[in-house]
Amino acid sequence: MLKRLFVSQNVYLGMIIPTKFHPLFQHFSSRYYNYSTKTTSESESESESNTHPFAVSYLINNFGFSTQSALKAFNLRQVRFKSPDKPNSVLTFLKNHHFSHSNIRIIIKKAPWLLSSKPNNTILSKIQFFISKGVSSSDVVSFLTANPRILQSSLEKRIIPLFELLSRFLKTNKDVIVWLIINSNLLHKFPYDRMVANINLMSDFGVCDSGIARLFLTGPSILGSTDMIHTLEEVKCLGFDPSTCTFVVALVAKKGMTKKLWNEKVDAFRKWGWSDEDVIEAFRRQPHCMLTSIDKINSVMSYWVNQLGWDATAIVKQPTVFGSSLERRIVPRATVLQYLLKKGLQKKKARLTTPFLVSDKLFLQRYINRYKEESSYLLKLYAEKLNVTHTRDKTDMI
Repeated sequence: MLKRLFVSQNVYLGMIIPTKFHPLFQHFSSRYYNYSTKTTSESESESESNTHPFAVSYLINNFGFSTQSALKAFNLRQVRFKSPDKPNSVLTFLKNHHFSHSNIRIIIKKAPWLLSSKPNNTILSKIQFFISKGVSSSDVVSFLTANPRILQSSLEKRIIPLFELLSRFLKTNKDVIVWLIINSNLLHKFPYDRMVANINLMSDFGVCDSGIARLFLTGPSILGSTDMIHTLEEVKCLGFDPSTCTFVVALVAKKGMTKKLWNEKVDAFRKWGWSDEDVIEAFRRQPHCMLTSIDKINSVMSYWVNQLGWDATAIVKQPTVFGSSLERRIVPRATVLQYLLKKGLQKKKARLTTPFLVSDKLFLQRYINRYKEESSYLLKLYAEKLNVTHTRDKTDMI
């Protein structure tokens, strides 16, 4: 059983409670938590904080809130207690449920409203539910520390219904719990009935369960869409089969950006010589290409066209190239490929994009080691470009 440390109700987890509530505060804080003597400026700051409502001073003194952020929490009615009793009971509850000092500080910074809650009503039932589904108490602590907002959701009206719904698509109970906690903002943003209706609509449209599961993981906000049927039909008209996972990727691409941004990306491709038909073909082959940033599109195209002198439309049939790192993959491999073409060791009619799509091991086998007389020099070329990138990365970290 977890040993409890019984200390005065005004001393919790090494956090400073206004001294007027405990005449022995200095004795306890120095004995158990090794706090240093306050400076004159700190005393003046505490004196200033006493002009604020008690809840504001509590946040400032105990959790390091700035005056502005503490007042904001107060004005938003997140904290309205007038004595330490209620917030201290919350801290005791969290401590007794395996939340560390640092866990508690992080949680309160993110969710100060918890200090005004009744933990046995607001928190306990949710912790018990998560644990009942096979999630360890240590994982519950980690998940809630990272995303405490789930604690605002109703267990009966939100968490349990969504858990049962998600269990159909995600592999394990832990996966479901993690999704619920990470995406807790969606639980407040979108009505549950709308999410259910959209899932049913996708199923009726022919989207497979694995595709819906992928949508939960890559584009969950789409589940709150108010015009889902329009987007489903639009993606299908582009030639995507609803029963495939690429349909969901295309759905995320179409629904996950504004029409304005979509058109700007189309214009970026046009600038490098692609036609509208080329854009559509590339999107059909690899819908991820439209999730590429405009800066990345321009960087890859600029290197491909201006430095390598290659035709931009060569990428249309293999737009996966846009998902590769320019410095870590495209530049080192292009350097090798250029040498092979120059020496006549690589057929000019060979697809230019293929070398950029294979694994590192296969690239070494096909484009370096197979040319025994040239392999040492090719490996040197390749390694030099990789080392330049590695060196640049290390420099950027300094």
